[in-house]
Amino acid sequence: MLWPLLTVLAVVAVTLAVGWLVDRALQRAGARRPDARVWVLLRRCRVPLQLVVAVGLLMAGRPLSRLFDLPNRDVQHALLLVLIAALGWLAVRITAALLEAVLSRYETAAGDLSRLQRVHTRISLLRRMVSALIAVVTVAVMLLTFAAMRTVGASLLASAGLIGVVAGIAAQSTLGNFFAGLQIAFGDTVRIGDTVVVEGQQGTVEEITLTYLVVRLWDYRRLIVPVSYFVSKPFENWTRKDPGLLAVVLLHLDHTTPMPELRERLSGILLDSAHWDGDEWALRVVDSTPSTVVVRATMTARSPEETFLLRCQVREELLAFLRDEHPGALPRIRIGDGR
Repeated sequence: MLWPLLTVLAVVAVTLAVGWLVDRALQRAGARRPDARVWVLLRRCRVPLQLVVAVGLLMAGRPLSRLFDLPNRDVQHALLLVLIAALGWLAVRITAALLEAVLSRYETAAGDLSRLQRVHTRISLLRRMVSALIAVVTVAVMLLTFAAMRTVGASLLASAGLIGVVAGIAAQSTLGNFFAGLQIAFGDTVRIGDTVVVEGQQGTVEEITLTYLVVRLWDYRRLIVPVSYFVSKPFENWTRKDPGLLAVVLLHLDHTTPMPELRERLSGILLDSAHWDGDEWALRVVDSTPSTVVVRATMTARSPEETFLLRCQVREELLAFLRDEHPGALPRIRIGDGR
């Protein structure tokens, strides 16, 4: 019993030493290149790496079967399953670290927000696809280590056509969302950070997965939408090409409203506003009714959020100007002799 116990203790010591050495090496590499995040991200691989080393050494030394008096074949098979799972875990961590490093390097080099959102969306979906693929392959390899599963696999291959049809029908929705996610990732129709309008709800795309998309609404609610929606139904994307938008304010005023003075006041409001981008503005009478005229003020802003704030500011200050300087310009209901 002494030799197997010493072997297990040696495996634990070697595993801890390997983890410490790898972590120190990554720390030094990160200190030499502080601008490269890949070394910091690779440090997350320490635990699965230690698990791989420990299981590999236990399989080579075979101390557990002698220590616990268990059949060596069963112990080796259990360790093999753990080793395969640990290798899959390690592969997922390394892939995620490398893709995150690519994204962080692109963030420091790219000055175009639109391109950055596009790359962020693609790398996010690519990471999920690779992780899902690694998980499927890992589980498949683990199942193939069982003799009964190999026999079942041979039987399944004999009827692969029928099973493929049945599986395709059963997973039609899932596969549709999966391929829709690929189309979103590389078709550039919607990206993380875009402002969209879905089913009359305006919000910002917060997360994109292989099956669903999360939209954060203006009141902080989350709208969960299948990704297939964005390739099968029309929706509004306010920031696909340019985040700038045109703010529109409609006012119903009296026919006696002094338009030149109202335009002058609008110009002053925009010049003093931090929300206006300085590009363009206009104020026009776009319609009239027997009792009022419809005045439309338009001005540009840098983003949907700035557009909303600018619209509120202009509406409030124009109404205050008319109330204080030209109260007769506010709409009135005329009865009798028309006064």
